[in-house]
Amino acid sequence: MLEQAEHDAWRQVYAGQDVYSWLLAQQKQSADPAVTVFDQVHVLPMDSNQLLRNQRVVVQGDRIVAVGPSAELAIPQGATVIDGAGRYLMPGLAEMHGHVPPLADFSGMPARYLDDVLTLYLAGGVTTVRGMLGHDQQLRLKDDIASGKRLGPTLYLAGPSFNQHTVTSTEQARERVRQHKQQGWDLLKIHLGLSLTHYQAIADEAKQQGIDFAGHVPQDVGIEQAILLGSRTIDHLDGYMAALGGFDKELSEADMAPLVALSKQHNVAVVPTQALWQTIIGASDARQLQGYDELKYMPARVIAGWQRYVQQPGGAYYSGDTAVLHAQNRQRLLQALHEAGVTILMGTDAPQLYSVPGLSLRRELPQMAAAGMSNYDILRSGTALVGEYFADKDRFGQVKAGQRADLLLVEGNPLDDLSVLYQPAGVMVRGRWLSRATLDSKLADIAAARQAENKQ
Repeated sequence: MLEQAEHDAWRQVYAGQDVYSWLLAQQKQSADPAVTVFDQVHVLPMDSNQLLRNQRVVVQGDRIVAVGPSAELAIPQGATVIDGAGRYLMPGLAEMHGHVPPLADFSGMPARYLDDVLTLYLAGGVTTVRGMLGHDQQLRLKDDIASGKRLGPTLYLAGPSFNQHTVTSTEQARERVRQHKQQGWDLLKIHLGLSLTHYQAIADEAKQQGIDFAGHVPQDVGIEQAILLGSRTIDHLDGYMAALGGFDKELSEADMAPLVALSKQHNVAVVPTQALWQTIIGASDARQLQGYDELKYMPARVIAGWQRYVQQPGGAYYSGDTAVLHAQNRQRLLQALHEAGVTILMGTDAPQLYSVPGLSLRRELPQMAAAGMSNYDILRSGTALVGEYFADKDRFGQVKAGQRADLLLVEGNPLDDLSVLYQPAGVMVRGRWLSRATLDSKLADIAAARQAENKQ
């Protein structure tokens, strides 16, 4: 964690003190004095709906140490300067329902698959991932990334699933919560199949242990109890749809209002994952899905499995002939939640059906916009609001002194056009800069590896 003295120093710098002198003092004490400056850049700080023009942003190590007008803030001697002229700088984005392969072999996947997934997240501008299903050794992976041994987004991880197969009694449920807390998982992942009694035991013990739980809403629990018992997020909107009967009838504002109000009252957040769920329920255009350019970065066996699903869809979530209505109801609900001020958090559930890590945001963000969210609110859902969610872990999600240096440099103003996010000029993750050329090189390497694998 950051020392109070550092916070005080950053506040002085931000208030107009001499950043150059402060950095020189820090360099004498630091084994890594590297300083990076984004010069003449337009900044979206994301603490409000504003744009700061012609700024300098100074980064040392993994922290932003100063933000100020280019005419007033000196460039420290020896700093690496990134030309921001005409460009826009904003916080890196978050994937709040993502998945990360384990360190060990993963169902016969290529040995490089884990690193490729981490790279794809970064290439999509995703610098933070809330991993929603832990595997053995993933906590070591999290530490390896944090220490710089492996390149990837900062991870906050849920442990192995709580479901009808892993929870057998109320006491065992409580003991499992305590184990996850002791092992260092950041939250508990809830899956389907839990009884209300077991869910209540998990919720009560999680509160006692000070660990969040989130995810699906088991059928025997229901959305109201999940909200009342303290689920930190409701993911995918399925619990709402089940309670409202939104699979096969058009939902009205009156239908949705009580649950929307309950969600707001209890400060539950929602991770919609709309684009993926359109595919799962059968509402997507299969030909359009198979034409996604980003599929070239995924292993052939993964693509084959996705193709099999759209050719023969099924499972608990598939809606058949009512899929289009179901998808429309999801959009209506997302709009109602947003308009009521319920916290919406950005997430895509990648990698899943035609949802490629990082690059899946280009499929999700238009869905959020179609539900009535403004560009600012969409950006906030993946930046400042995620920083608030993880406020007990670190400071990030805004461009201001003291925040973790997770930054996205883009060629245009995303407040006007979200598509500028899809081809960033560069990404900074914990102070490490990845230029567009570096990102293109890494993506080309992944695509070439996939082609080579397909020829074997």
